[in-house]
Amino acid sequence: MHLKRYMALYAALWKNSVVREMSFKGNFILWIIVELLWFGLQLCFIGVVFSQTHSVGTWSQWQMVLLVGASNFIQQVYQAFFLVNCTNLSELVRTGKMDFLLLLPINARFIVSLRQVDLGAFINALFAVAVMGYAAVQLHLHPTLLQLVGFTALCVVGILIHYTLMFMLAAISFWTVRAQGIVYGYYNLFNIARMPDDAFRGAFKAVFTFALPVLLVSNLPVRVLADKMTSLSSVLSLIALCLAWALLSEWFWRLSLRRYTSASS
Repeated sequence: MHLKRYMALYAALWKNSVVREMSFKGNFILWIIVELLWFGLQLCFIGVVFSQTHSVGTWSQWQMVLLVGASNFIQQVYQAFFLVNCTNLSELVRTGKMDFLLLLPINARFIVSLRQVDLGAFINALFAVAVMGYAAVQLHLHPTLLQLVGFTALCVVGILIHYTLMFMLAAISFWTVRAQGIVYGYYNLFNIARMPDDAFRGAFKAVFTFALPVLLVSNLPVRVLADKMTSLSSVLSLIALCLAWALLSEWFWRLSLRRYTSASS
């Protein structure tokens, strides 16, 4: 019963997002073009790198293209569902609109996290899938159903990790009121995910593999597709990190709500 209720509510949120996007069609199309140009620049960067070398660590040129495509796919799907909502949390706190959301007879985190949907990001995600498909053809890859399921599952885990981390950072706004800079600072770290993990060493690799696992999030799904997996330990680590960050994020969210004193206080 509760699931049906939340599904109906989420369908209404989608409808509102479509109406909002279609009210500003020019802005909708412009942002799609901007994102595609940025994606194209990333692919051009790979061409520049491989004009000077034949590999980056153990990664070939087309494996790098596959990695950039997967990274962009994960980023765009995350952006479609969560980015706008996470960045808007500080505005809800600052303007007092959080009061109205907390009074609704639904889970507050659900409505805060999923109020808006960025429809343009889905279109950009499809372009990323097309680039991945082309790279797979160049690599003569023939992924099995199990590999495709594993890739999809790891992408979902990666998106959830990004969400829990960014939502927790956004919740700092209950203390600082404005936290967009912190949230976008983490979002900019997504750029690291486009690089092969073999390109990093030492403390830097450890931090961005285990503390902020942006390298694992994109590298592991691609390793599954490209038959570059050497052990399951990294997969188990990613799942464990997802669970750990999810629990910590929920605890911090509840702690943050206790901090909130409403706009009228």
